Amino acid sequence: MSSTRKLWLGLAALLVASFAVLLWVGKLVHQQAPPLPKAVVTSSQETLFTGDDIELGKQVWQSIGGQQLGSIWGHGALLAPDWSADWLHRESEAMLELLARDQGAASYAALDVPQQAALQARVREELRTNTWDPATGTITVSPLRAQAMAVVGAHYMSLFSNDPATAKLRETYAMRDNTVAEMEHRRSVNAFFWWTAWAAAANRPGGSISYTQNWPYDPVAGNTPTPASFLWSVFSILFLILGIGLLALHHARQVHNEPLPVVPARDPLTELKATPSMKATGKYFWTVLALFLVQILLGATTAHYQVEGQQAYGFALANYLPYSLTRTWHTELAVLWIATAWLASGLYIAPLISGYEPKFQRLGVNFLWVCLLIIVVGSFAGQWFAVMDKMGLQYNFWFGHQGWEYTDLGRFWQIFLFIGLMLWLFLVGRALWPAMRRGKEGASIVGLLFLSTVAIGLLYGAGLMWGEHTHIAMVEYWRWWVVHLWVEGFFEVFATALISYLFVRLGLLRVGSATTNVLFATIVFMAGGVLGTLHHLYFSGTTTAVIALGASFSALEVVPLALIGLEAWDTWKKQHAAPWMARYRWPILFFVAVSFWNLVGAGLFGFLVNTPIALYFMQGLNLTATHGHTALMGVYGMLGLGLMLFCLRGIKPEAEWREGWLKGSFWSLNIGLSLMAACTLLPLGILQLKAVLEHGYWFARSAEFMDRPLIHLLIWMRVPGDTLFAVGALLMAIFVAALWLFPRRSLAVQPQAIRDNG
Repeated sequence: MSSTRKLWLGLAALLVASFAVLLWVGKLVHQQAPPLPKAVVTSSQETLFTGDDIELGKQVWQSIGGQQLGSIWGHGALLAPDWSADWLHRESEAMLELLARDQGAASYAALDVPQQAALQARVREELRTNTWDPATGTITVSPLRAQAMAVVGAHYMSLFSNDPATAKLRETYAMRDNTVAEMEHRRSVNAFFWWTAWAAAANRPGGSISYTQNWPYDPVAGNTPTPASFLWSVFSILFLILGIGLLALHHARQVHNEPLPVVPARDPLTELKATPSMKATGKYFWTVLALFLVQILLGATTAHYQVEGQQAYGFALANYLPYSLTRTWHTELAVLWIATAWLASGLYIAPLISGYEPKFQRLGVNFLWVCLLIIVVGSFAGQWFAVMDKMGLQYNFWFGHQGWEYTDLGRFWQIFLFIGLMLWLFLVGRALWPAMRRGKEGASIVGLLFLSTVAIGLLYGAGLMWGEHTHIAMVEYWRWWVVHLWVEGFFEVFATALISYLFVRLGLLRVGSATTNVLFATIVFMAGGVLGTLHHLYFSGTTTAVIALGASFSALEVVPLALIGLEAWDTWKKQHAAPWMARYRWPILFFVAVSFWNLVGAGLFGFLVNTPIALYFMQGLNLTATHGHTALMGVYGMLGLGLMLFCLRGIKPEAEWREGWLKGSFWSLNIGLSLMAACTLLPLGILQLKAVLEHGYWFARSAEFMDRPLIHLLIWMRVPGDTLFAVGALLMAIFVAALWLFPRRSLAVQPQAIRDNG
């Protein structure tokens, strides 16, 4: 049996086993998710909330932006509180005050330490005792807790209205006045927030751990890390060390005496002429840069809201473009422009690989581009109408704002995008098919490239697995299939196979070694990548099994990044392999940047928040944002730009490149991203972590903490990095525009046409 066949069988077995376990975990999540009661009643059977109230509250919360305005169970925006943590702490404090006054004290603070400790113990018992009755479908609360719930509820009723008493707090949270206009809807939002806080503190039946694994950290409420969080954090580090050791051993045992390929005397790709469909992808790259620039503008606006609240330099921007909307579009555009760059690269390179242009391929490419524009404009318009309370709840799920970070599109637009991905899969697949049928050398790389396109197309469908009334724990389970497996998983396999094939086609890699390396790299990555999805779900109403599997396998995601320097060096050397490789200098440098940010953003900052005990204290802080920005832009964004530049070489083969603009863009983007992380996100995250450890999670997300002058200073310190980053994007846009608008002809070899059946 050939080594390639063994690798294919190993990859198939790995994927089957990993997805089987992942689906089994999904069954556990469904069976053991926090129960949604039919009613929440007092011990005297007075109904406080109904299950319908909680469900309506969730719908209202989604329509105003959901996880884009504060967060639930740690998932969502970094400005405004985590509503679960905030409600839990406010309810705890309200009960302490009520108990203190029952004892005749002026306030809880007036009691001595032993008296305070006694009251804290009583409050913890109140919060952690699970009174869920599956027979009646009710949760029963004591009169004391009901009073505390009324106190906290009154605060939120004021906060989500236009009450002047909470105007300053709304400004700090960047909430517009009358965020929830109807009183009944505000009451329902209270019910939903209370239920998420209840699940965060109430012990699972027969256990001593809450539904969210005792998250958030709040000593007053009795929430402290579980033994499993400590245990599996230790094991995850051991798995990481073991994985790095085995990978280093494999690398050391590899045979390195294979002769290097004879580099061609001239660029092999200059002999090929771009087909009509390949040229048609040019408009995609224009769209990529337009979306990229708008995303940067919205990112700057979103960051500015943290210092001026509802305004932008005195203009009441929140009345027209609230924070929850700018952040929604900022995060969605990040995924959209990067994905568009990768999808366009697939459409361009598929005919290049096979040497075959299918009939009507250009029509398909153009039609798909029109669909993309309709989806962006239509979905963004729907979200504006939803957040501005101009769309009824009956339409919000389908055409408005779903409220789930990174998957905010209304269901209609999700389905539309899924159909578009199926069209993309069809267009790429039929162009690749002749190359797969030939079965010659390199067929395995082409096959893996095709299978990754299939996975990319189908896995987005995981976003259709929940409905309007699906339990939030199950929504989180399926949502991370999209965010982790779709974006971070199979897109990376697609990119690895694509880049390897390009280097083979340029004569810089031997087909056999490239095939083996790509398959092995895919196996190593997927070994941790599939089940590593679970590290996003530690505290989302799931069981200890999720912590065990997520910690163990997500540690393996970091393993291939330990040797990333070797990959970066090897990629760097390729630009000097032949004089004509100077044509590809900038795509290669962007690929080198990908390796750097893989090490720093995905590896260093990723593992910082990876273990259960670390994420217990860091989830939803700016330390996770440090990882998110440096990994998403540094790895996937730089890779998208590198692939775009490679494709532009073929679309405009005779155009002379303005090297100075590319140099300025490359260094501005990378230095700007570094400053963004080093000057703001990382120090702010460290200060938040200190606040969590000293006071509890609620404090690090509170207005008291976020409205400090030091925090405002750190946010203003983003300006140099953000500005430099924006200049880099603008230079890239000018460079690309100049290829069409102000072309300068360079000496080039007359290309040979690809067979066109269109």
